[in-house]
Amino acid sequence: MGDPEGNYGKLMPAVMFHRIFPLARSAFLCGMLALFPHGGAMAAPSPSSSPKAAGLPPPAQAAQSAQSAQPDPDSLLIGVYKDLGANNLRGAQQKVDALLAAYPNFQLAHLIRGDLLLMHTQPVKAFGAVQGASAERLQNLRHEAMSRMRALRERPDPKLVPGVLLQMRPDQRFAFVVDARRSRLYVYENRDGYPQFVTDYYISQGKLGVNKVREGDQKTPLGVYYVTSRLERQRLPDFYGSGALPISYPNEWDRLHGRSGSGIWLHGTPSDSFSRAPLSSDGCVVLTNPDLIRLSQTAEVGKTPVVIADEIRFVSRARLDHDRALANSLTESWRRDFESRSPQRLRAHYSRSFRAEQGNLDSWLDRQGKWMSTVRSAKLSMRDVSYFLYPGAGDLLVATFTHDAGQNGKNLQSQRMRQYWAREGAVWRIVAETAWQ
Repeated sequence: MGDPEGNYGKLMPAVMFHRIFPLARSAFLCGMLALFPHGGAMAAPSPSSSPKAAGLPPPAQAAQSAQSAQPDPDSLLIGVYKDLGANNLRGAQQKVDALLAAYPNFQLAHLIRGDLLLMHTQPVKAFGAVQGASAERLQNLRHEAMSRMRALRERPDPKLVPGVLLQMRPDQRFAFVVDARRSRLYVYENRDGYPQFVTDYYISQGKLGVNKVREGDQKTPLGVYYVTSRLERQRLPDFYGSGALPISYPNEWDRLHGRSGSGIWLHGTPSDSFSRAPLSSDGCVVLTNPDLIRLSQTAEVGKTPVVIADEIRFVSRARLDHDRALANSLTESWRRDFESRSPQRLRAHYSRSFRAEQGNLDSWLDRQGKWMSTVRSAKLSMRDVSYFLYPGAGDLLVATFTHDAGQNGKNLQSQRMRQYWAREGAVWRIVAETAWQ
């Protein structure tokens, strides 16, 4: 079916092409173009940040430079549909060929190329007109194409930031933000205390969507997690592709709500596949192998947050400042009342529905009281503070910090704490809390 010399326009007379092409694109293209304003015109996706901008170490810079030499698959894919919209079959064909030259196992590109070649000889009335693919496979590829196109149309406004990232602690250089509805993972860098967009990647999620509840439900969890380890390709079966980044599911909030399961990873694809359908994993977040390699270069074990949401809401910096100030006021008020050693004042910060992994509110406050009793005259302070709005749980704020009790400039006691604050009417109260050394 190929044309080695690239003379696609010679396969049929020009008059026949102009008769067939409007019919060919009627079903194949209109659904795609409907995603774009002004007849399909849209800006090309912004490139990933340079290694220097991302502050990567020299080895990672070299690896990322080699990866960035390859064309961006989403840019070429959107170019294909723009060329089709302009009746430029030759240009569309060239872009698909470039895609396959760079990514020979990109199955979606193979299918589109087959359709384009078929357009030279007959009307193509449906996506995937070339025979051989199953109905389920065609549906998966159609969903992938639509997800990639939609995400490119809805790229984040550089003036806005994800509302979930209220405040990252100073040593958290990057955050990974997964938007399930858009099948996209956004990478943000912590610059001068604010999240700055770096790049984004197409991802696949659980076969049955998000909001994991139990083991084997084929759903991806919603919540705030952290990268817990790094698994290299050599340690894994080919199914996981170029490696994996396990995350901390289930976290404290999950366990308190009886959510079960484990082994939720960010990982790559088998060597015979470039990408997977948007809904295709058993709960993991799956990227292409080149994207997983790039992502791994910015991941720090124990530090990098992974926020998974059904849909990310992007807000202005002014709104972020407002929400951050609220979070600071809540934890600072709690700190003052903890320091006062007044049980009544401290208890007022906790909800009647407070839940602990072990014991109830009384036993939890008793434990914290004993911790304070070892430093009777000490002042309390907080450092390494982060705030995230918790996805999928209504008005829920998670605050993590190191709680220091010191006197005369000397630190006597420290504990790491995590608090979950929920809004109850007009008041915010702590509904769960944990501490560790």
